[in-house]
Amino acid sequence: STLWETTCMELGITRTRNAVYQTAYHAVWIPKYRRKVRVGGVAERLRGILHESCQAKGLEGLALEIQADHGHLFVSAPPASAPSLAIQWFKGISARTLFAEFPALRTTLRKGPLWAPSFHVGTAGNVAAATIQRYIERTAHIRARR
Repeated sequence: STLWETTCMELGITRTRNAVYQTAYHAVWIPKYRRKVRVGGVAERLRGILHESCQAKGLEGLALEIQADHGHLFVSAPPASAPSLAIQWFKGISARTLFAEFPALRTTLRKGPLWAPSFHVGTAGNVAAATIQRYIERTAHIRARR
């Protein structure tokens, strides 16, 4: 390993064939009607789906916290991947898979879509990335009070 590669790894810089980048996105999205559907087996399966989706799309999952009525995903993506497109991938793939594996979700959601159409995405630099990751890890202990 060269000095350049070692320095890149220490700074969290990633390389592809055409780019050298350091990106981090904090994404949050909710189920339709803010229903508390991310519980038990659904939450664990969603965790697996998001992990698999990151690997399949060439993204790096940095932190993940799933709560009953919302979740946080902190992910690094190449510059060619628009954050909104990545979130659409996560929402689409997870909805199709969860509806297929947990048919009862359809009745809970009044036979509508799994996810609300909106989402939040924020970007983070190197210093802010550690702060966001700690925030997400801390929310693992806080449950929605609704």
